[in-house]
Amino acid sequence: MRERCDVLVAGTGIAGLTAAITCREAGLRVLVITKEDRIQETNTNYAQGGIIAAKKGSDPALLEKDILEAGCRLNNREAVSLFSREAPALVFDFLIDKVGTVFSKNDSGAYDYTEEAAHSERRILHFEDHTGDSIEESLIARAKKIGVEIRPGYTAVDLITNNHHSEDSQELYQPREVFGMYALENATGEVHTLFADSVILATGGLGNIFHFTTNPLAATGDGIAMAWQAGADIINAEFVQFHPTALFHKDIKRFLISESLRGEGAKLMDRQGRPFMHKYDAREELAPRDVVTRAIYEEMSRQGSEYMLLDIAGHYRGEKPIQERFSRIWETCKKGGIDITKDPIPVVPAAHYFCGGIKVNTEGKSSIARLFAVGEVACTGIHGANRLASTSLLEGLFWGRKAGLSIAAGGNKIADRRLESIPDWRTPAQAERFESALIYQDWKMIKLTMWNHAGIVRTKRSLERAQADLDYHAHRITKFYREAILDRDIIELRNGVSAARIVTAAALHNTKSAGCHYRKD
Repeated sequence: MRERCDVLVAGTGIAGLTAAITCREAGLRVLVITKEDRIQETNTNYAQGGIIAAKKGSDPALLEKDILEAGCRLNNREAVSLFSREAPALVFDFLIDKVGTVFSKNDSGAYDYTEEAAHSERRILHFEDHTGDSIEESLIARAKKIGVEIRPGYTAVDLITNNHHSEDSQELYQPREVFGMYALENATGEVHTLFADSVILATGGLGNIFHFTTNPLAATGDGIAMAWQAGADIINAEFVQFHPTALFHKDIKRFLISESLRGEGAKLMDRQGRPFMHKYDAREELAPRDVVTRAIYEEMSRQGSEYMLLDIAGHYRGEKPIQERFSRIWETCKKGGIDITKDPIPVVPAAHYFCGGIKVNTEGKSSIARLFAVGEVACTGIHGANRLASTSLLEGLFWGRKAGLSIAAGGNKIADRRLESIPDWRTPAQAERFESALIYQDWKMIKLTMWNHAGIVRTKRSLERAQADLDYHAHRITKFYREAILDRDIIELRNGVSAARIVTAAALHNTKSAGCHYRKD
């Protein structure tokens, strides 16, 4: 099926839906796709800690300083300055006043601001410890109300570009442009040709290329891989942030223990109950994430332990009861036999957030015409070498809004004749379906290679080993992909190995340790 819209958005998290709502409010026809069956199955939905918001008396210069320090001052200063001055107000102007998002209030009825590591003040709004799903549900409701079309169960296959896909030879000599996307309808196996005057990638991160991650299963580096294959600039790919504290449990996977616990007093201890953060940083538990992550990793390595402990029970300084302030964490841990009001929580570092991504300007425009990227898949440079806690939701909101406004002001339509020369997707004549066991084995190889050789601590030798192994398997996976009957699994595998190679190459190229890229050579 061939169809056309004004704006095509891939991804239904805070960045994608904010962009979609903004474009729709400007009168544009907007189509949003997600490969998941549930629209809300996004990284946004699982965000616990909170979102930086405007607060009376807050100084934008102080927020700017905190972001730059967390990012080792390798940030894009223009992006950081713009974000610090303009973004926090959007939480009230857009989320609360327009979308109707609910945030927690204290006993006096005022909004309850909390603190997280490396912040100079309490400037973060939250909804208990599941801020993300409060934001996600309100955005979905708003998008549907104003007529944004959302199609679940559609997996993006490739970006359509004039230079690569057009059968008009003259397009080869034109500047590269994105005309839309090939997208697989998971239920039927049909690949649709979706044209759009503007395409927004809001596909999230790539945590699942690592053995341990806090990301949901959908975070397989799809947007990064597709943009890279289309020729877009990718920057800062070595900067993969590992969250210090994911739950270590044999039955509960991918569950984040929010940094806000440490903001409310929780202490890290070894399995003998001894605190250790004082040995690594004067800020102890409130040091930046990369510092805390490496401290836990070093203690685990030194002691030969699979995990460390996080104790909130004996150190909590919040106003509300623990089980109310951290209801999701309390409920999840309780199911696993851990009562966080009494017991310390077993934790381990896990891949959490991609600070690099598709290079974009301050309006979300990539290096390819008509292609925008927002949220975790994009790199404005705001995070530099390491992301400051609770900036990610606000980043998605801010640049989702910026991209939407830029598109709405543009109005640059693609001529019909140019689209007529784009063919529909062609399935190979002898295409076959590959067994899920083969795909599982390849994923296991990617995950373990990245965790062991390109993870928290890196060396030239380990990265060269990772690069060689990934190059070998990428050749085989690409061959599989080209001969396959397309399904979501084989597309994700192709994207995953591409994303892993991008990260490894960048980490090998950058010989200087900074933030969440740590070379131990």
